Amino acid sequence: MAGSRKSAPVRTSAQAGLAVLAPPRKTRQLSTLRQGNVTLTDKAYAQIEEQIVTLQLPPGTVLSELVLADRLGIGRTPIREALHRLSRDGLVNILPRRGVLVSEIDLRSQLRLLEVRRELERLMARAAAERATEEERAQFAEIAKGMQRASDKEDDLSFMRLDQQMNSLISLSARNEFASRSMGLMHGLSRRFWYQHYKQAADLPLCARLHAAVAGAIADREPDRAAAASDRLIEYIQSFARSTL
Repeated sequence: MAGSRKSAPVRTSAQAGLAVLAPPRKTRQLSTLRQGNVTLTDKAYAQIEEQIVTLQLPPGTVLSELVLADRLGIGRTPIREALHRLSRDGLVNILPRRGVLVSEIDLRSQLRLLEVRRELERLMARAAAERATEEERAQFAEIAKGMQRASDKEDDLSFMRLDQQMNSLISLSARNEFASRSMGLMHGLSRRFWYQHYKQAADLPLCARLHAAVAGAIADREPDRAAAASDRLIEYIQSFARSTL
């Protein structure tokens, strides 16, 4: 697949039969941080989340606050807060006397997650189409164009960046903090599952076009079209997940 790339494997050492994190000092950051008021916890979360989602930190890796703080150049308190956020998102497990472990990837859990995502994403796509500001609608239009370019070029990195940007913008423009909070718990797990399997099972150009259809409908302020496009996207993602069996 054109544009496909995986980061170099993370350096590990054995400790109680598990890998211990020693991440590279520099990573290519997929996460789109908020401009302006970005906290150290936000930065730590974005960098660690990226490494987990892109499997630089594979399932079962033991994460050390001390090593993370040294490698990322961020204090231990923001690192600890970021790890608690990642635990809430299901990407790490905090275990007494064992430390923090990157969670396993489970297909059946992913399929159950998609059942919930279908309903929430339809609701949020419709709400975003109804409530987005003019500035937000312009951003959705740009995302739609970017997704189409990612489809044409089969650019996996651009697709993942735009996907995260689109998720954040829908959460904002839907203006429903309860739905947004629930969706936030699913995005990292979903992106990691995609990253694990997309080279073998996914149709990246099709998936990017389906995302573009959702973004375009929101940009055009068409709630019914946005909801239908969201359903088509989740149907594809469910088909993709089942194909990994």
